[in-house]
Amino acid sequence: MLITFGAIAFFFAIIIVILQFSGIRDRGFTEYAVGGRSFDARYQAMSFLNTWYPGAMFTAFGGMAASAGVISFYVLSYSLLTVVLMYLMARPVWIWGKTFNLRTQPDLLALRFGSRHIRTIAAVVGIISGIPWLVLGMQALGTLFQHMSLGTLSFAHSVMLGVAIIALRQVWTMRMGMRGVVISDMAQGIVAYIVGSATLIGLILWMVFVRGITFDTLDQKMFSIPSIGSKEGPLYVFSLILTGAIGGWCWPYIFVRLFTADGVQSLKKSAALAVPLSLIFGVALLVFGMLGSQMPGVSAHPNDVWFIVSEQAGGLWLLGLAGVIVLAASMGHTDGNIQATGAQIANDLIGNYWHLDERQLIVIAKLGMLALTILSSWLACLELPALFSLAILAYQGIIQLAVPQFLGIFWKRGNTYGAIAGMVVGFIIAVVLELEYPGFLPWAYGLTSGTVGLLANLVIYVSMAYLLPQSREEEQRVKELFGLVKEGRPLTAPLSQRVQQSGC
Repeated sequence: MLITFGAIAFFFAIIIVILQFSGIRDRGFTEYAVGGRSFDARYQAMSFLNTWYPGAMFTAFGGMAASAGVISFYVLSYSLLTVVLMYLMARPVWIWGKTFNLRTQPDLLALRFGSRHIRTIAAVVGIISGIPWLVLGMQALGTLFQHMSLGTLSFAHSVMLGVAIIALRQVWTMRMGMRGVVISDMAQGIVAYIVGSATLIGLILWMVFVRGITFDTLDQKMFSIPSIGSKEGPLYVFSLILTGAIGGWCWPYIFVRLFTADGVQSLKKSAALAVPLSLIFGVALLVFGMLGSQMPGVSAHPNDVWFIVSEQAGGLWLLGLAGVIVLAASMGHTDGNIQATGAQIANDLIGNYWHLDERQLIVIAKLGMLALTILSSWLACLELPALFSLAILAYQGIIQLAVPQFLGIFWKRGNTYGAIAGMVVGFIIAVVLELEYPGFLPWAYGLTSGTVGLLANLVIYVSMAYLLPQSREEEQRVKELFGLVKEGRPLTAPLSQRVQQSGC
């Protein structure tokens, strides 16, 4: 264990040293919440990947590839589509964010629809939906530390150790805010997705040329995809890809990445960098999982395929490296979640109804992050058999933000009533259907509950846009907002006044 835990301790120490020497600059809440909008394309790309791909990728999706085969490639499909959406969203979101000093996702919705109440609704949905995934990420560390202990620690004790490590890491997240998150994402991302991809490719070559495992040796069931006549239905995979792609930018800790860049070009360049990195990493992980299914011990524990194959191929040193890679990915996702949630508590809940100065906002954000760290750490140490079901339920709910968010960015029509009513109705439909038909809807050809909720959400939003047209003043305000993006015109005084009067 000196080798495995020593590797973990060495990597953790490097991250802390990087943070300590990077400086702490939280002169204002914008600096604390979005890093002063100062990061270039390289930092943006790594920050996105380190938040988008959690450590659970190596266990959950690696395990899915080992047990279910090619259907696991849906995660790669929607991940690449998510990066494409980042390229399309870059200009309007960043320009509005810079012009109006937006710091969170609900900030943008409040600006677009001229309502402070939509800010509260979006923040509550985002915060509540993120908690199950935060707890799952912490519990995934239990698998990591159980393997690092070579089976000495029980799973419960391994979870507690993982929670203690990640809670200690939050000291620097709370002190430095988003700047600390993005800076550490660079180092963690290099380890997780560049070193991790190289390790995956090396293990694939080892399995092919040393162990003789190829696609020809796999069971044919590994290549089946749900279609007409299958239990799931022909639209099941479509629903997974659709909700995954548009749902990515509904998570507050992903969306805030659009505000941390130093310009539109940096965001677009970061998308161009993220595509090949995501493609190489995703393909390598899923091919590795499929081939690894033939290794001894994997069929009984498919979620452990990453650790099992690493130890069999390279002994304790490679097992230690595998642990470092998973920890690097896990820390980025957890840090981003906690930091974005703290900023939303201060900016979109407390600060939405009470006037707070910059220092008060930072203090409340830090207290919110502390409370969330304590709550999620406590929940992670409990036995919660329905936690994964709650996480799936949360995903079906969070994607209801997609309709007002994407249509609000790219379509001038639409109003507050349609945005709020669509979100609420879509959320309720998604929750009720998911509880009644977990996973997919057999009577809807395999559509997921979230997809059906999205359809209802969309119908309500569009219908209200035409049934309750915008007032002349609101229409002019929205027109100037879009004109600011299209033509790069300077902000006019009347627009600034109307934005302030709308409560944004």
